[in-house]
Amino acid sequence: MQFSALAFVSLLASLVVAAPAAVPNAEANKLETRATFSSFAGTNAYWLPFLTSDADIDTTFAAVQAAGLKVVRTWAFQDSTSCSGIHFQCWSSSTPSINTGTNGLQRLDAVVKAAEKYGIKLILPMVNNWGDYGGMDVYVSKLGLGSHAAFYTDSRAQAAYKNYVNAVVSRYKSSSAIFSWQLANEPRCSGCATSVITNWATTMSQYIKSLDSSHYVSLGDEGFFNRGSSLTYPYQGGEGVDFEANLKIATLDFGTLHLYTTAWGQTYDWGNQWITDHAAACKTAGKACVIEEYGVPEDGAVRDQWINSWHATMKSSGLTADLYWQFGLTLSGGRTSDDTYTIFTDDSNYQSLVKNWAASR
Repeated sequence: MQFSALAFVSLLASLVVAAPAAVPNAEANKLETRATFSSFAGTNAYWLPFLTSDADIDTTFAAVQAAGLKVVRTWAFQDSTSCSGIHFQCWSSSTPSINTGTNGLQRLDAVVKAAEKYGIKLILPMVNNWGDYGGMDVYVSKLGLGSHAAFYTDSRAQAAYKNYVNAVVSRYKSSSAIFSWQLANEPRCSGCATSVITNWATTMSQYIKSLDSSHYVSLGDEGFFNRGSSLTYPYQGGEGVDFEANLKIATLDFGTLHLYTTAWGQTYDWGNQWITDHAAACKTAGKACVIEEYGVPEDGAVRDQWINSWHATMKSSGLTADLYWQFGLTLSGGRTSDDTYTIFTDDSNYQSLVKNWAASR
């Protein structure tokens, strides 16, 4: 379904202003199937809901706003089997319970509230492909499903996932901070047919749209192509993902891709072709696409060279919306997560790679 250009312009206006955003008109957040968003820069700060200090959350969003970044992607999941500490869903048995307490979704409440205050939009993935913060394999283990791929097909897993999604979407769908509900962080099912994830994404995006038709829904995948075994690994479909097939899902409002060259056995320069190929696929599909994770795990000259190179390719190819991995700063408990990709606010290249880049968007 297509919506008017006026509605799309209204949404973009909410992204480019620095002042706290008002509650958006519902039409302004609906799907617009154009080749790209208007340019904006954002970042990832997955750790935000797991901070125990509201003041630290506020400090983070103030820094994000000061950098000129418009969108933050952060985890809206924490599936725990011990059910202690901060957790959003407790899996002490095969029937999970949602934690709405002070060590539960009230931590995500604080993130959403701060994002509203500073006029920052949020992308919220609902489950992790990986074991960090629980993930799909908690569903698989607690339900006795046997394989990772069963998460996408088993009716009990689907019911539990939908129950959690319903709780999160219902809790925040009136917030001015929501940019996109996201089905998962980096969904994969290695060795399965790509139709497994495509079918799951179709069903679950339709479900979220039935709960909230006024905000974007995205998949959160890495953008793996399914173009044949003669090409490099990220183009072969071996992880069960078909980027081009998923772009055709009507209830996924924009495409997503990630870029981790060395982790995928590729060169940094290869990343420029990855960006170009996705920009072309998005244009063919007539959909906006966001490169929502990318980074270089080597600081200094190497990071400067290749992130600047990728930025130039994003601009020239038309893939103009991006969220780098990841934002870092010093808070009351010390420096935030440093996985070697983090760019901290006191790094010597923070001004050029983050602030100057955001200003150019």
